[in-house]
Amino acid sequence: MLRYCTNCVMPDTKPDLYLDDEGVCNACRSYQSRSTVDWDQRYQELQKVLEPYRNRDGANWDCIVPVSGGKDSTFQVVRMLEMGMNPLCVTATTCDLSELGRKNIENIKHLGVDYIEFSPNKKVRAKLNAIGLRQVGDISWPEHVGIFTIPVRAAVQFNVPLIVWGENSQNEYGGPAAAAEAEILDRRWLEEFGGLLGLRVSDIVGMEGIEKKHLIPYTYPTDEELARVGVTGLFLGYYIPWDGLSNALIAQANGFVSYDKSVEGSMVTYENLDNYQTGIHDYFKFLKFGFGRATDLACLHIRRGRISRSQGLDIVRRLDGKFPGEYLGKPLADILEPLDIGVEEFTRICDSFTTKRIFKRNSSGVLVKDRHGNLEKVNYDNP
Repeated sequence: MLRYCTNCVMPDTKPDLYLDDEGVCNACRSYQSRSTVDWDQRYQELQKVLEPYRNRDGANWDCIVPVSGGKDSTFQVVRMLEMGMNPLCVTATTCDLSELGRKNIENIKHLGVDYIEFSPNKKVRAKLNAIGLRQVGDISWPEHVGIFTIPVRAAVQFNVPLIVWGENSQNEYGGPAAAAEAEILDRRWLEEFGGLLGLRVSDIVGMEGIEKKHLIPYTYPTDEELARVGVTGLFLGYYIPWDGLSNALIAQANGFVSYDKSVEGSMVTYENLDNYQTGIHDYFKFLKFGFGRATDLACLHIRRGRISRSQGLDIVRRLDGKFPGEYLGKPLADILEPLDIGVEEFTRICDSFTTKRIFKRNSSGVLVKDRHGNLEKVNYDNP
């Protein structure tokens, strides 16, 4: 049986999530602690932190802002411009860029910033997607590594020490206390939370004909390079009360384009719009841990008082963890085609990574699926 937070709808199978004696998860407790934060003071702190990095002589950029074109990175750029910073925006091109993703990247360029887009070798990327899917059940493994390594490599290359990230995910979604308090991005944080899932970049050499030279974009700079430039980072979410919905509204007011309906497997129209592979990534989270993107979002909105817990439970039961037959309107077979993986093999991979004890099975122990390939959890709330 799954145990659920009594305040939100997150199950205790989520990594690094803990339920206290009252059955409330640490992510909810972390959000509740926001009420004790003096956000005006935090904003003043942010201004002080940024001050030494302003290039008064105009000889270099003040900071690097990693951008995907999504609502949050659009908000980050808008906020840095509002604060008088001169950012260099850096995009690590996503694995399977959608048309909406391209539109929103182009929109960021028109906000009034210098911009660099780094696109790793597509043949190598497809191999890494397939390796990630088969080895660790994460088609997005190379993307999750690259979004950390590529902006940091750019910081070293262009001698720009400050990287401005959005949220500290360990704070927003729960995690070890030390990570929840992290406001400066360091090498140790990247290695622990940067999406490696136990598969190191060095492990890839030799797989599918991949050589060390093919993995340059996914390789973190050396300690010596980081020290020479003084590369560091901060999370805006530490200094500003982070909220995806308000970020989306601000982004939309600055040209960001949302989807024309709720994104498959989600409950909103305004996020995860850039990569056709995202539906597969979120589905594997559901298979492994029993929750998907709809659960993530329902929890965020429950904590903010926008929906009740019972409404969140209904949303999760209806929308979470559906078999990803398409994403942003693109069929699964077309998404898998560059990886040389068919839908039948994909389904076998799915089954191999499914934590079977949290889903219903027949008397022979075989997973029960409906005609669309959807699973049903053993329980959707506490007994």
